[in-house]
Amino acid sequence: MNAPDKLFHTAQSFLLAPHELEIAKLSGVFGTMFTHRLDYADLYFQYSRSEGWSLEEGIVKSGSFNIDQGVGVRAISGEKTAFAYSDEISLPALRDAAQTTRAIAQSGSRHAVRVRGKSPLARRESKTALYRAEDPLGSIPDAGKVRLLEQLERMCREMDPRVVQVMASLGGVYEVIMVARSDAMIAADVRPLVRLSVQVIAEQNGRREQGSAGGGGRTDYAYFTDERLREYAGRAVSQALVNLESRPAPAGTMTVVLGPGWPGVLLHEAVGHGLEGDFNRKGSSAFSGRIGERVASAGVTVVDDGTLPSRRGSLNIDDEGNPTQCTTLIENGVLRGYMQDSLNARLTGVRSTGNGRRESFAHVVLPRMTNTYMLAGEHAPEEIIASVANGVYAVNFGGGQVDITNGKFVFAATEAYRIENGRLSYPLKGATLIGNGPDCLTRVSMVGNDLELDSGVGVCGKDGQNVPVGVGQPTLRIDALTVGGTG
Repeated sequence: MNAPDKLFHTAQSFLLAPHELEIAKLSGVFGTMFTHRLDYADLYFQYSRSEGWSLEEGIVKSGSFNIDQGVGVRAISGEKTAFAYSDEISLPALRDAAQTTRAIAQSGSRHAVRVRGKSPLARRESKTALYRAEDPLGSIPDAGKVRLLEQLERMCREMDPRVVQVMASLGGVYEVIMVARSDAMIAADVRPLVRLSVQVIAEQNGRREQGSAGGGGRTDYAYFTDERLREYAGRAVSQALVNLESRPAPAGTMTVVLGPGWPGVLLHEAVGHGLEGDFNRKGSSAFSGRIGERVASAGVTVVDDGTLPSRRGSLNIDDEGNPTQCTTLIENGVLRGYMQDSLNARLTGVRSTGNGRRESFAHVVLPRMTNTYMLAGEHAPEEIIASVANGVYAVNFGGGQVDITNGKFVFAATEAYRIENGRLSYPLKGATLIGNGPDCLTRVSMVGNDLELDSGVGVCGKDGQNVPVGVGQPTLRIDALTVGGTG
């Protein structure tokens, strides 16, 4: 059996067969919906199992396990979307949801309605193939997951006696989905996801600072080898120790150099959301109506790529059954396109880019990012640092805020350094980057040759929905950016 056949067989065995459903019966559901004029309809079936483990003070203090399943029913007429969902997968529940969706469409409501099932959830466990033929939750025994967290904590403490506290968490998801569409297309996917995070607190002379690291992807727990655990421990401990030596950050307008990898989260938030199809169709994005215009410095090329093997933001198909792809958003500074789901693509006369995503069966589809990153340039990172007489080098970021309508952002750096006369001098504390995403792109003066993707920890929020994503970039020099500090 080839890989597509395995995916489809797995989806049938989890989502249809246990509930005495057959593909042929789904046509009748569409028939119920299409007694009212519609442009499109789909059924989104989902089964998921997830777990989480956390360690603190050498003790695994919490563990969770959850099984969820259900079906979302969507109907589209013009710009109007009608949506209902049920946490029971059965033909009666499907018919009830379809009739409710039809009623929503007729009344003009845009709200999701929950159609409650008539019987308890059927909870079944099974192993099947994924991108690799393993269920991440079952890839190691529970005792092995506890040992993994304990080993990570031990590595952190052994690296430096100033480490006084270690907190670590491990999580995994096994998800099976099937999309049946009114255009007679059926698609399926089986999606694994694992993530490991560690946070350390170091103390010196009464001062405490923290550092964090982690990673993961669409694979199983075997991904977390001893070498990778040492990498996470080393990064977290190093960040905490660097921050122990930090001084108050300066304030003012200056040159800022962003490090490679995770600092791409600034690109994701300040620029990426503004390139999603719904914001641009409605004219609420700073990039609306600017296809073909220069929106960034020469040398800046940004893509959204859902096809990278095993990456956290990658998908075989999006949540509408369309294959994901690599979409060029900005090419050499010129805006080339937006990320589209089927609805916004149809309304604007373009093709879907495979960016229709939803948090679960209980949520509507939105155009969302997958793995969004800037391509490498020609400058060595050392050359970029050496070119700055007075500035800030931001290596890692924590939280931030962005206004999608105008691109204004505020980001706090969790690891940053002062640049003086082309050299890194001392670490900074309290550095905040303040600016405007579209304007920031025009101030990029040097693009590094060291493209890195993040380690696999990103979560993106939009309209109350969270989905896993990836970010990345090379080292960047940005001229005249506002730095907020206390020094």
